[in-house]
Amino acid sequence: MKENLLSFIHYLTVERGLSKNTLLSYERDLKPFLQYLLDSGMTDVNQVHRQHIMTYLVGLKEAGKATSTLSRNMASIRSFFQFLLRDDKIEQDPSVHLETPKIERRLPKVLSMNEVELLLQAPQESTPFGQRDRAMLELLYATGIRVSELISLTLDDVHLQLGFIKCMGKGSKERIIPLGSLAIQSIDTYITRGRGELTKKKKSMVLFVNHHGNALTRQGFWKIIKKYSKEIGIKKEITPHTLRHSFATHLLENGADLRSVQEMLGHADISTTQIYTHVTKTRLRDVYAKSHPRA
Repeated sequence: MKENLLSFIHYLTVERGLSKNTLLSYERDLKPFLQYLLDSGMTDVNQVHRQHIMTYLVGLKEAGKATSTLSRNMASIRSFFQFLLRDDKIEQDPSVHLETPKIERRLPKVLSMNEVELLLQAPQESTPFGQRDRAMLELLYATGIRVSELISLTLDDVHLQLGFIKCMGKGSKERIIPLGSLAIQSIDTYITRGRGELTKKKKSMVLFVNHHGNALTRQGFWKIIKKYSKEIGIKKEITPHTLRHSFATHLLENGADLRSVQEMLGHADISTTQIYTHVTKTRLRDVYAKSHPRA
């Protein structure tokens, strides 16, 4: 069982080029499942039948796991057995014809344009930390990149004179995203004035660094955005993806076409991007309900 899992992770790493976070997600899903099989007396993947998988998933459901968690586990299990079948390690795929639980898609939380403006103005550019934080927030809202992509940026990825950044997304796919003038100004201020004090003369190509001069982490960024949202009194739940969601929604509200937004976000499937059209429609309904005298 363990050898098959290692082979699968190797395949996902080398042949599909998936990110470290995605690989860890597959491992988190599959290790308990394989342990369940071993505890049930199965030592060979050829012994696994459809009913074993269904019993395992029912157990997760009875343990109170969310529908999204069940769906993700099923997708991981299905990918695992599809790999084993292609690799001739099993004769039949026991995950075939399993029904995926229907997930209620929750609309992403977004900030209003006024809230975004308040958030971007919150960091004080009189300090190196304020310069870094303003540059990060401006960059996120200007480009809609993921936080994992933000903290991976290097100095070579930023082209301020030409007005764009290079970003390495999921599956090691590179994309070029334009920058607005305010983001360019904030990033330039941080690089020329603040970054040197934070790196403490360490030789590093990482764009955004912490107080030790090392690369900022996702957790570090999450604490930063929570701090500023609290300072300006935003009551909404803020996540590292909030500015990404707001970027996409505001672009569509102001007339951007869906394909362009898909390309900038780095979505492989346009159906993923379409969730933001639902957000804009919901917001339009709210505006109508509040503004029309006969609503």
